[in-house]
Amino acid sequence: MARRLIIQNRGRGGPTYTSPSHRFFGKIAYPAVKEPTYGEVMDIVNSVGHSSPLMIVELENGEMSLIPAVLGIKVGQRIALGSKKAENGNIMRLKDIPTGSLICNIESRPGDRGKFLRACGTSAQLVTKDTDKIIVKMPSKQKKEFNPNCLATVGVVAGSGRGARPLLKAGNAHHKRKARNKLFPIVKGVAMNACDHPHGGTHRRNLGRPTALKRSTPPGAKSGSIAARRMGRKKR
Repeated sequence: MARRLIIQNRGRGGPTYTSPSHRFFGKIAYPAVKEPTYGEVMDIVNSVGHSSPLMIVELENGEMSLIPAVLGIKVGQRIALGSKKAENGNIMRLKDIPTGSLICNIESRPGDRGKFLRACGTSAQLVTKDTDKIIVKMPSKQKKEFNPNCLATVGVVAGSGRGARPLLKAGNAHHKRKARNKLFPIVKGVAMNACDHPHGGTHRRNLGRPTALKRSTPPGAKSGSIAARRMGRKKR
């Protein structure tokens, strides 16, 4: 009897493919503060589920918050929330940030507590300020509009050199992905046996037939280009 495919197991779920959020340090979110206040960086920590280092911020009212650390931040440094002074690490409304500033951890809409640009080394540039919208140049060079009341952190997310260090051996790559329940190594279907994958059972590394499938294909055979409109490389 054929075995269940990896894509079927992944769709079914279970502990093998579930994100181990119980091992993550915590959830990143801006504090729910309505008036300008100050906070102190108590510690800078690493989390399995986040690529960037995180800073633990304690507000004046005693509330604790977890925010991506910006480049140059230090333990014991005071940061302002909701102020109009654009300094590294301060959390401000987009309408109060000067044009040309580098920002990160931007809210998609006011009150969602940060959605964009939270990975290590990322930042965007505030380009244009209007009364009803703020235009930000994203790392992809595309320009995106935001609500002027959205929060953002002034600065660049720390940890930009994380990918520069080589893994050197497969064991390191295995443990790196194991921490997030990611499959490693990823084996091509044509390298498997016929009982393990619909593309398996061949003695070559190219399938030799089209992989386009109908949308109504049964789950056990759904591997390849599902309901593809076209195949192959486009001609220039």
